[in-house]
Formats: sequence, C-alpha cells, structure tokens
Amino acid sequence: MNRPTYIKIDRKSRIPKYKQVMDSIIQGIKDQELLMGDKILSINALSEQHDLSRDTVEKAYSFLRSQKIIESVKGKGFYVTKTDLAIRENVLFLINKLSTYKMRIFNAFTSAIGKNVKVDLDIYHCEPEIFKNILEKKAKQYDYLVIMPHFRNENLQNVGCPDDVLTSLKNIPAEKLILLDKEIKRIPNTVGKVYQDFTDDIYSALKVALPKIKKYKKIILVYPSKALYPYPQEIVIGFRRFCAKNQLDCEILDEVFDSMELQLQDLYIIIQESDLVNLVKQVRDKDYELGKEIGIISYNDTPLKELLGITVISTDFKKMGILAAQMILEKKVNSIKNDFNFIDRFSA
Repeated sequence: MNRPTYIKIDRKSRIPKYKQVMDSIIQGIKDQELLMGDKILSINALSEQHDLSRDTVEKAYSFLRSQKIIESVKGKGFYVTKTDLAIRENVLFLINKLSTYKMRIFNAFTSAIGKNVKVDLDIYHCEPEIFKNILEKKAKQYDYLVIMPHFRNENLQNVGCPDDVLTSLKNIPAEKLILLDKEIKRIPNTVGKVYQDFTDDIYSALKVALPKIKKYKKIILVYPSKALYPYPQEIVIGFRRFCAKNQLDCEILDEVFDSMELQLQDLYIIIQESDLVNLVKQVRDKDYELGKEIGIISYNDTPLKELLGITVISTDFKKMGILAAQMILEKKVNSIKNDFNFIDRFSA
C-alpha cells in the first residue's frame, strides 16, 4: 500500500503522536481522501512508515474503533465505517409499541438530544423473544440504549421483566442503558431511569380528583385484562386501593361493550382509546350530558383529548423524553419518577 498523504506527523509538536494519527485519519475522512469502506494502513505498516511505536498506533486505532469510525475485519485489516463525523453518538430507542404516547416521548427525546446524535427507532411489540433478538444483534452497535420495558406472556397479559430478559438487560453496560416508562426494580439505579409508578400514580391522581369523583354513584375502570399491547396490572392495584380507601362503589370491566347499560351518575376511567370513542358515542346517542350525568376520565393525554375536552390522568410524556436526552448529553445517571397529573376538563 502506498504511503497515504493524509497521515501527517509533526515530531516537533507537543500533541501526542497517537492523537496526531487519529486527527490525520479524521481529517482524511473530512477531506474525502478516505471514503466509506476504504481500507487503511495496518498497525504495523503505519508504525514502520512513520517510525512510530506499535503501541502509539494501537492507541489511535482503539479510539477510532470506539467511536465506530473504523472497524477491524479479522484477517483483512481496518476499514472506514463512518464518514459523517458530525454524529457524536448513536442511540437505539427501543419501544414496545407504536402509539401516540410512545411517539410523543420519542419526538421529545430526538428534539432535545440535538442533530449531532443519531437516533434509531425499533419496536419489539411486547414480545420477549423479539426484544432479546434485537439486543443480541444491535446492542454493540450503539453508544446508548433507551428502552421502554413492557412485556406480555402467551395469554396476552402484561408481565414484569422475565428472567431471560433481565439477563439480557444486565449484559448491557450500565453507563449505556436508560430505562423509560416502567421501572425494573431488579435493575439497580446505576442505570438511568425515568419511570412511572403505575400503582401510586393512579392512586395519587384520583385522590386529587376526589371532590369530583364523589358526585358519582359508581366508578368503573375499563381495563383490558388481555390485549395485544397490555397495560401494566399495577393500574388495577392502584385503582382498587383508591376505591377501598375512599369507600367507593366500583367495578372493573374488560371493555366498553356495544349497547352498554349506562346508568346515570356513573364515572368511567378508560384506558384504551377505542373504548373511549365507543363510550363517548353511546353517551351522545342517549343525549346524556357528559361531565354531569355520565363522567369520563381517560388514561394518558393526547392533543385530541385536549381539543375535545376530555378529562385525563396522565404522565408528562414530553418531560420523560427530555429527561432521558439530558442524561445522555450531560453524561449523568439519575433515577427519576416522572410527573403524573390529573388534568381537569369538562368530561368528569
């Protein structure tokens, strides 16, 4: 291989030689003397051509590999693998489903993280096997992994963190991992966390709403016990605890059925948007007055619910994404319980 012109070593400079090697290769990429996939000098060749110690070149190449600028192929040598050097870091953002709520977190994260960080989105559909396969194939390619850990079993029920998934997560270096939305208590707080406490959150939010709730005769939680993308069962625990504490007549339904037996002075807490749409339609068809004769509180806020005046209990999705981005930008690990609020509109 001919002696490359982009390698420039100034022996009079106080800049360490390994950094001069690094800077030369980076500048060669910026000047397009090196392109994606180009082979560069071996450690021995560069050492001999520029009278450098092998350790010096190894140190330079090690840094370039850590930044994924070059990679080594066994038996073949070193190759350029990144030419967009404005990208400082790569992030894999791994979510359990594609929904309005998840995308609000993702959009807030990408906006806050800035243009110099490359963010890839992947979806595992609450399936532990898909999740593990993604980690096995992709985890080492990224500087950070931002993960929303929600899983289901074969009965379409929300489960905690299966042992094999927990093992996969613990294999990720703590400084690379940020958990969002749901806390895994078996993962120590040496990793970043921005989470909801689903039991305490619904309890506390409904406690704030208690003066409004008390005007209703019965409070009904519509919680799908089985779903393709199931919700945490802790929601039910928090709801039952709230009703017991305040001696409220309550019931839990799997769904809003067609032609519901609507009773005046019932208050519904709705988890899924399809149930919300169905219930609102039935209330309007019977000419009941929403917020007086029939009450509705929806779980998780969206711009459309705000526009329609639907009362909600919800975490702050935007804040969750911003807090995760700040941990990466500031390289500072925190465990943060995200805000969860009762937002009063006309439907309750």
